[in-house]
Amino acid sequence: MLKWALIFAVIALIAGGLGFTGVAGAAAGIAKILFFLFVIGFVIFLALGIFAGRKIAGD
Repeated sequence: MLKWALIFAVIALIAGGLGFTGVAGAAAGIAKILFFLFVIGFVIFLALGIFAGRKIAGD
């Protein structure tokens, strides 16, 4: 998902540089949404990993 966010961010930069403001805005919006979904998923899996690691280790 982070890969797609970076792709859309690059598309937004290129489109913005060429003057396609509508395309740049849409691509930047998609990139922002995908990035925040990635961060939320990362935090959830990090928390699950920490709690599962504690149960396995017996702490």
